[in-house]
Amino acid sequence: MKCLGLKHFFQDCGDGRSRPRKSAGTLLWALLLGQWLRQTSFFAIEQLVNDAGPRKLGLQTGFGDDALSYFTERLDPAPTRQALIEVLHRAKRNKAFENSRSIGLAIDGTTVGRCRESGCEWCRPYRNAKKQTVGHQHHLAMISVVGAGLSLPFDIEPYGPKDSEYAAGQRLLRRAYAAVGPRFADYLVVDAEYATSTFLHAATDVGLPVIARLKENLPELSASVKRRFDGQKPKLLRDGGCRIECWDEEDFAPWEALLWERVRVIRYRQLQPDGTVVEAQWLTNLSKRQAPSLSLFRMARSRWEIENQGFNDCKSRQGLEHICHHHTNSLLVSWLLTLLALVIGRLYRIRFLHRGKHAIVSAAELVRQLWLALATTARCRSA
Repeated sequence: MKCLGLKHFFQDCGDGRSRPRKSAGTLLWALLLGQWLRQTSFFAIEQLVNDAGPRKLGLQTGFGDDALSYFTERLDPAPTRQALIEVLHRAKRNKAFENSRSIGLAIDGTTVGRCRESGCEWCRPYRNAKKQTVGHQHHLAMISVVGAGLSLPFDIEPYGPKDSEYAAGQRLLRRAYAAVGPRFADYLVVDAEYATSTFLHAATDVGLPVIARLKENLPELSASVKRRFDGQKPKLLRDGGCRIECWDEEDFAPWEALLWERVRVIRYRQLQPDGTVVEAQWLTNLSKRQAPSLSLFRMARSRWEIENQGFNDCKSRQGLEHICHHHTNSLLVSWLLTLLALVIGRLYRIRFLHRGKHAIVSAAELVRQLWLALATTARCRSA
């Protein structure tokens, strides 16, 4: 409420209920508590409140899971999106990213919320090896802060049967970049699916340098890179304990639809201490003056943060794949509140906002301590 400036959000979160019987702040706080305690289904939150007691959880009253369904159906997602942006701005002002040379944004898509039957307009069929429809699932694009020592996913854009990750990614880029402002981030990093002239132009239009994975989806540029780099000796770099062989040139000709004067391409072969070899190629409109080879290597590798600290954590720990209530607005609000809870938790746990003198703990240990604190007054109920 105080350190992250979210008091106004809890007072006016966009509640659209006409005659509410339960306080919006109570229901909103309960949804975030469920995320921090990793009880993400609405029924689990109801049972948690019943067992621990509303006062123990800082709530005004108890409620049923149907109240959460009704609430999220009618909750405007715009204030939650704005709360995430305000938290990012406050984190930057409070020097949460001060140890990083640059702040990046990453966009990628994923699949969540599988179900047997179609229940909303965002359901997309998925098929088995025999091309038979065996169920439905939901797709969304996510954007996250990366490359700054603190991965903070802060917005999503769902897409349905007649939409695509590519189109959703462009909508997400324009909305998110307009929200965070032109001075917040230094670059955008994306996978090869976004390495198209339309998406690269969209990033250029908003004024954000872009780094995109280069694969065989761009055959002309890939062939040109292969001809040149295969005959060159690599430049040797060091990143921690890793040895890097690097090829880096910034004068490749763009393909016909790309309105860039030149394209810079970096190829690297990373030799890790355990013997693992990682190879990749990336294209960018950043010059060598703006980003030397080692800096560009680190920026490109920051894309994996949205996979590991974004999708993986949200799915395995925060219940992003679970459908609490199969309604489009309820799904969207639940996904956004998952991101908000994750961002708040990481800022307090990793950047140690008002953590006092206690030791730094992992995410799993913090959850365990929260549960133990709730259990101190629990009583065993007789059958």
